[in-house]
Amino acid sequence: MKKRTIPEAIIEVFKRVDKPMFYRDIYDFIITHDLYRFNADRPQDIVKASLRRHCVGLDFPSARLEKYFQILRDGTYWLKDKPVVGQSASDVKSETIVRKESENLKSIISELKEIHLKHTIAFKKVVLDQLQQMSPQSFEIFGKRLLEVYGFRKMVVTNYVKDGGIDGHGQLKVGITHLNVAFQCKRWKNSSVGRTEIDKFRGAIQGEYEQGIIFTTSKFTKDALGATRRNGAVPIILIDGNALIDIMIEKRFGIDMEQMPVYINALDNILNELN
Repeated sequence: MKKRTIPEAIIEVFKRVDKPMFYRDIYDFIITHDLYRFNADRPQDIVKASLRRHCVGLDFPSARLEKYFQILRDGTYWLKDKPVVGQSASDVKSETIVRKESENLKSIISELKEIHLKHTIAFKKVVLDQLQQMSPQSFEIFGKRLLEVYGFRKMVVTNYVKDGGIDGHGQLKVGITHLNVAFQCKRWKNSSVGRTEIDKFRGAIQGEYEQGIIFTTSKFTKDALGATRRNGAVPIILIDGNALIDIMIEKRFGIDMEQMPVYINALDNILNELN
């Protein structure tokens, strides 16, 4: 048996049969003529999935850029851009219209994804700007509440005056024990947090806490990022502005989401089940 991929086996079926077919019939022909040997529990579904992934007009996350097949109005599959024997001129025109509309829909979905990306970038900037407008005290309370949402317990914000570089502390359950954790909040706008700030914070919590966290609405320098772990020293987790917004989105903390469904054509699934 010649070694083929599944799409190549399907193409070989169409070449031999020379007519559109339902995916079950395609699978049966592959097995009968030993065009491909499957190592799966549901090989028919694999054939169907391969057809759909390589079909023009279908755009979903696992779809492939390479398109070899087309779906006809009756739910059968055929080779891309190849006329159907016995198909009337009106049928050809109808199939062409459906194809163009499917391609237009695919283009619209692509535009939606691009718009969504632009919206996400703009949205994150707006939220970050709001955080940067908070007072330092409010930002510390914000940090405490964010950690509580993330699962930290017994969180406390220290006295703003003479806090010794520690803005708050609490516990994080790890397995059957709890880590004592301290955090520091830097509501900075333009300047990046450097290595010196990391070392000062580590010195303030060394011996009393097992982990430290620094929030900033700005960024961390390269040296700071390289100083998060040192042998024999308390590890420090660094959370910059972008990561801060990502956590807010993940935990829906201060973030609401409006569902906007995007529909993907899967009518061929139903048509195949009916035949």
